Amino acid sequence: MQTILGAGGVIGKDLAKALMIYTDQIRLVSRNPKAINPNDELFSADLLDPVAVQKSLLGTKVAYLTAGLPYSTKIWREKWPLLMRNVIDACKANETKLVFFSNVYSLGKVEGWMSEESPMNPCSKKGEVRAKVEQMILDEVQKGNLQAMIARAADFYGPGAVLSFVDAMVFQNLAKGKTPQILVNANTKHTFTFTSDAARATAALGNTQSAYNQIWNLPTDSNALTGREFVHLAADAFGAKDKYTVLSKTMIRLIGLFVPVLGESVEMLYQNQYDYLFDSSKYVRHFKHAATTYQEGIKQTAASLQQAKK
Repeated sequence: MQTILGAGGVIGKDLAKALMIYTDQIRLVSRNPKAINPNDELFSADLLDPVAVQKSLLGTKVAYLTAGLPYSTKIWREKWPLLMRNVIDACKANETKLVFFSNVYSLGKVEGWMSEESPMNPCSKKGEVRAKVEQMILDEVQKGNLQAMIARAADFYGPGAVLSFVDAMVFQNLAKGKTPQILVNANTKHTFTFTSDAARATAALGNTQSAYNQIWNLPTDSNALTGREFVHLAADAFGAKDKYTVLSKTMIRLIGLFVPVLGESVEMLYQNQYDYLFDSSKYVRHFKHAATTYQEGIKQTAASLQQAKK
């Protein structure tokens, strides 16, 4: 049995498909789980309830934590440590290995490429929370209490990635015949992880014993594009005009007064003001799985939106 905790998002759904290569015993856990594969076992649970989490992992060999919380610093500070403690304790009690699907918030602003060796040095409130919960896992691993790994992705994109900022600002706008938007700077480079790559790699890592007790960056095309170049490829995929608008930090602050989720993103804008370069060479070197190119990933994402309109 392999269990996905927080199975309702795009990564959880893609991961459920990817795990079929390794097992047909897959348990999907969320408040309202929905089957992805014919034989999926569904388990309704609130991950903030320690008893429910314990029960959800009964008989589980590997647990994948892909859950998300509302994009609020207040909620993250209150609930992420509790959620992580529940999951760690349940994994220990059930002798379950843990794969935590994470991001790069804990690293803060990195000069050059972000690798598995980059130290945690958060420069945002959300990054501080992320560093705290990642350290909870690393501490248990160091004590020998838990077999676990942290699988990090860059900002992601792909079919169904509706919570990705590039989906809302670029792909959705183009699908609606609107002008795409770029955050802060059109000329900085920004790497993006394609969702199906992230899911496939997370499944492979979870089923590779030698991968545990490490941090892994998930496969991501290293040919980082600027915002301008990304929009150019997306516009071409939609057969649209190659134009865009840039939202300044001041504009985002003002809009954030009325759109809370955008206001919450202001502290993360350093990721767009400066080059954001994600190094996944460790994974590619070990597993020989090349990442989807931006050209192909953007084409697939655009096609999925165009198909949905028909």
